[in-house]
Amino acid sequence: MKRLIFLPILALFAITFAEERYTDRYDNLNLDEIMSNKRLLASYIKCVLDKGRCAPEAKELKLHLIDAVQNSCLKCTEFQKTGARKVVKFIRENDKDSWEQIKQKYDPNNEYKEKYEAFLAGEN
Repeated sequence: MKRLIFLPILALFAITFAEERYTDRYDNLNLDEIMSNKRLLASYIKCVLDKGRCAPEAKELKLHLIDAVQNSCLKCTEFQKTGARKVVKFIRENDKDSWEQIKQKYDPNNEYKEKYEAFLAGEN
């Protein structure tokens, strides 16, 4: 009888403390291909900035971007963390105007700059 009571409590505990992650449905994207295609990259950036239509994977990115910025990509998969660092570095170096627009949209008061800069530097 004790086991029957213990199992539901254990299951509830596990569910409560299980790490929530963003979907990994798009973790197979070829980020190098996207970054090397100016038109494709521009469409992703336009989506994120609410200036264009969104492909399903861009819509998913946009859905979680504010949370990821504010929480240092805490719910990101390893692929997403690595990819975020890679893509942001690329945009910063190759499209500074878009990077400034993204920062203005998702952190207009620089509230989270310290957090996301530490994440981008690989410190989180």
